Amino acid sequence: MQLTINKVAIQHAIVTAKKYLTNELRDHLSQARISAQLCILALLFAIFASCVILLFRLLLVWANHYTQIQALDFTGNVADWRALLPLLGAILIWIVAKLGSKRYKRMGIAYVLHRVKLHYGKIPLQSAVGQFFQALFALGTNFSVGREGPAIHLGAVSASFLAEKFNLPDNSVRIMCASGIAAGIAATFNAPLAAVIFVLEVIVREYKVHYFFPIMLSAICGAVSSQLVFGNVHEFDRIQVIHIPLDHYPILAIGGVVLGCAAALFNYSLLKVTATGQNWPLIYRLLLAGSVTTLIGLVLPQALGTGDLAISEAISQHPSLLLLIALLFAKIIATIAAIGLGIPGGLIGPLYGIGALLGAILALISAILFPSIAPYVGLYTVIGMTAMMGVCLSAPLAALVALLEMTNDASIILPAMFVTIPAFLIAYQGFKTNSIFFKQLEIMGLGYKVAPVNLALQKKGVRALMDKRFVIVNNNDELLLEVLKRAEGRPVLVRNADGVIEMLSLEMQSYDDSTTLSRHPMQGLSDSTTLNEAYLLLSPKRSGEVFIYQDTPDNVVGVISWSNLQQEIRLGQA
Repeated sequence: MQLTINKVAIQHAIVTAKKYLTNELRDHLSQARISAQLCILALLFAIFASCVILLFRLLLVWANHYTQIQALDFTGNVADWRALLPLLGAILIWIVAKLGSKRYKRMGIAYVLHRVKLHYGKIPLQSAVGQFFQALFALGTNFSVGREGPAIHLGAVSASFLAEKFNLPDNSVRIMCASGIAAGIAATFNAPLAAVIFVLEVIVREYKVHYFFPIMLSAICGAVSSQLVFGNVHEFDRIQVIHIPLDHYPILAIGGVVLGCAAALFNYSLLKVTATGQNWPLIYRLLLAGSVTTLIGLVLPQALGTGDLAISEAISQHPSLLLLIALLFAKIIATIAAIGLGIPGGLIGPLYGIGALLGAILALISAILFPSIAPYVGLYTVIGMTAMMGVCLSAPLAALVALLEMTNDASIILPAMFVTIPAFLIAYQGFKTNSIFFKQLEIMGLGYKVAPVNLALQKKGVRALMDKRFVIVNNNDELLLEVLKRAEGRPVLVRNADGVIEMLSLEMQSYDDSTTLSRHPMQGLSDSTTLNEAYLLLSPKRSGEVFIYQDTPDNVVGVISWSNLQQEIRLGQA
């Protein structure tokens, strides 16, 4: 008997301790500040996201072993079965899209950006299956798309899935999603610092310390995972970069203007094709993209794939200027056809290929007039890659750091910065260019804008502000006045006969200065929501209260009033 009592007591103690620890964790995560709990969760989520990305990369390496075009041994005719791979890839992508649900057909960086901005980074798990296999087929069949698109989507979905399983507060789900993205990028490119800056500059679009540390830890995890499986590889360290003297910088500035014009033209063309094909049947768009890619591959196979073949051609010993120009146009057309017509994949890889070709072309043309430029073709190639990514994606700092890590050469920093500034200014002010991701969202009819007040309130969970000193009683008119008197200013909630929660208060009567009991229904919010949801409920009347519940509406854990929210908003604006 005594043993049974002790066993029950121990179980009760364990349940109580678990509940206490859970509530303590949720209270920490609801705050907009850095915490060890947030960092540990981000690290755990990053491990899972990195494993998903590494599985994707390993499958892609296996597929590319059989399907990737090598320019030297490609015969350039239909007899080579690799020439028809894009058409096969288009059909496979269509089959996967048809097998999946129409509700989860959206994918890619622009879609992730939309979910991060408006839905706290909550991305349906079902969309990951389509992204995984469609991107695998697109990359495996030599479409001109990049690897970062699926890396970002899969990293975000992995973190979002775990956040839902852990039932984390919404404000921390966004941070976990951003951390998953950083892990995905770092695991793909072995560029952890670039992953951090890309997430802050493009996805989150703000810098907060409590964002920075979880994202940085996740990027480290992704990079370490990549090095454990593939080694400490810097993809572009084969590019020979020689430090350029200062008297060459005026020529670099002119090159920056040319690169800015090229980036603006590329963005305009890609968005035009995207908008035109938006309402076409999917099979038509995919087959057209496959046909264009196949035709280009028959003539210039170096224009296919993520951009590695184009970069290899640009940095070859004695590149032909005419070949590079032809290859540049072919690469641009192949990329616009693939991305613009809906082939799933990223844009960074192709932009690297286009930028490398542009940089090499500028170096060769300049060398005709100024022969001393000839040794610096490699540097011009890297500068072109940096400028194209920075301008087209509106991410100049991420582009600079990415190329710094991937070339493992710090001598590119100053000239790349010098070129990126005029390129960015001419594109964004002269040609009114904007971030390609936001334009894609507008074309798809997806929102991304959040008012500053709402954005600030989204950073904190309701548990960070709710009043836990409330009193809740069942409906009994005889006792309510006594309860209210003894509450000593604490909120008094009444659960009426229908189970509805009401707020109890005293109202002064104007005609005789007497007081009467007043009750009005309250709306409830889950304790995983943010202060923004409470604001949306209370702002129409600019008064009142909401009750906060855990798991079910019967388990009330706190109260938030309009006056509390107003004070929080004022503190945030101070």
